[in-house]
Amino acid sequence: MDEIITDYATGMEIPNAGPEGNRQLFEKKLVEEKGYSKQDIRINEPIEVMFKGEPYTSTLDLVVFCKDRPVMAARCIAGSLGSYEREILAGARLVYDFQIPFSVSTNGTEALVRDTLTGKPYKEESHNLDAVPSKAEAETILADLVPQKFPEDRKEREMIIFRSYNIEKINKEC
Repeated sequence: MDEIITDYATGMEIPNAGPEGNRQLFEKKLVEEKGYSKQDIRINEPIEVMFKGEPYTSTLDLVVFCKDRPVMAARCIAGSLGSYEREILAGARLVYDFQIPFSVSTNGTEALVRDTLTGKPYKEESHNLDAVPSKAEAETILADLVPQKFPEDRKEREMIIFRSYNIEKINKEC
């Protein structure tokens, strides 16, 4: 039986299974060091993509907001960061009608941060939690950022990528 813990951001009781401890570390970092409020963090944000003409429904571990605009989507993991980097990049591109500016794969102590629009690392230290934008950085970035849709001619391929990497989450294999 899984131990029950209290989620840092929501205060809800949840099972401490899989990468949950790493998610708690990242939530705490976002609030205590990066300046976000607990209310800025959405847990298990629903996402639906099409796969072979059928809807595929899942969740993104975290979506972090700044002034009511999403600024980053994160996948919290217990394994290799690089293994999940492409999944969360696709999720950040597809979860809403416009792309979220940053995607993050993290184990709570390290992070891979990508600029969602370009797919490139956000900063030189992109393996470091220091690369995760603070709320102050996010406010500056979002002030000049015009929300962009993901190109329709690339959307189907991106949906396949998301579903292919994400299927083990739904099957509870990790």
